[in-house]
Amino acid sequence: MMCYSILGPFFPKEAEKKGVSNTVTGMIFGCYALFDLLASLVFGKYLVQIGAKFMFVAGMFVSGGVTILFGVLDQVPDGPIFIAMCFLVRVADAVSFAAAITASFSILVKAFPNNVATVLGSLEIFSGLGLVLGPPLGGFLYQSFGYEMPFILLGCIVLLMVPLNMYILPNYDSDPGKHSFWKLITLPKVALIAFVINSLSSCFGFLDPTLSLFVLEKFNLPAGYVGLVFLGLALSYSISSPLFGLLSDKIPHLRKWFLVWGNIITAVCYMLLGPIPILHIKSQLWLLVLILVLNGVSAGMSIIPTIPEILSCAYENGFEEGLSTVGLVSGLSSAMWSVGAFIGPTLGGFLYEKIGFEWAAAVQGLWALTSGLTMGLFYLWEHSRRRRSKLQNILGTEEERTSLLPNEI
Repeated sequence: MMCYSILGPFFPKEAEKKGVSNTVTGMIFGCYALFDLLASLVFGKYLVQIGAKFMFVAGMFVSGGVTILFGVLDQVPDGPIFIAMCFLVRVADAVSFAAAITASFSILVKAFPNNVATVLGSLEIFSGLGLVLGPPLGGFLYQSFGYEMPFILLGCIVLLMVPLNMYILPNYDSDPGKHSFWKLITLPKVALIAFVINSLSSCFGFLDPTLSLFVLEKFNLPAGYVGLVFLGLALSYSISSPLFGLLSDKIPHLRKWFLVWGNIITAVCYMLLGPIPILHIKSQLWLLVLILVLNGVSAGMSIIPTIPEILSCAYENGFEEGLSTVGLVSGLSSAMWSVGAFIGPTLGGFLYEKIGFEWAAAVQGLWALTSGLTMGLFYLWEHSRRRRSKLQNILGTEEERTSLLPNEI
């Protein structure tokens, strides 16, 4: 996660020195999400054939290598060659990241089948820490030792993890499944949860290009303090995720409520981030930080139950309980996250320029509100359908009993 988040503080400035426009720099950032999406779907489909352990270790090896390569790009000639090399390395990084993440989800579900949400929640602590620590560490190393150092250091750490994981991780053998992504995504419940993942990912992505600009403009904070504003969101998400994971596993029927209310609270948070002008609330720094902390908790509430819910829905609809189904689910989840990670910053940057941060954040909040309410309506419909079928079964057995009774007498 640090390899992913490290670019933010200094790469745009370095790219500018090399004669790269802001639009192209945005595309270098954006292509990551696009190729992560495509690679996640491919790796999810062929996980069993490739092997989960090999996919994970190979993904880490390539990721470490290309992170080091990114560190030597400042030696490349300016202009088109530099741009082409940036795209090439970034795409390779996205593909290797997709392989490692898709395989890691599958290994976790296979290793801890009864505690999926707890384990995912615990891991989100480290995802959050990686996203938080990446920019300040990257900025510090860049200022102290130059452009190469952040990438070489992190790339080497990732490469050192390769032999460790080769030794520790077990091999999981499984037969290829007969089901496809298409069959999975056409299940109504899975399609709606995919929409939830999408909206939450885009909410996170929306803040990347917009929040720092808004904070700098509105509160005249020094650039160094902007990272601390993001800290509230990341830390509250990291701390709350394991708790929601544990609750999701211990009391499974709570998952649906977490999904629905997590989205609705996220929507309210985005309405208050600016805050939206029609509320006539004065924008204050303490309020912004408080809303971001609450947003971190609501995001943990919504994100953690998604994979267990998709898995249980797949098993209910005839998908086999094996590595092939787990591969499809983790691939789909990663792909949907990537779609949001691409749409969020792109749409966020555009709306910020056109209508300002306050209204742009409110528009983003509407997406989370729509997904939360849609999910809630689906769960109500599912509950009423189950009650109806239960009643019909009871009535059917009563009729059978009454038709049998005369004969018995």
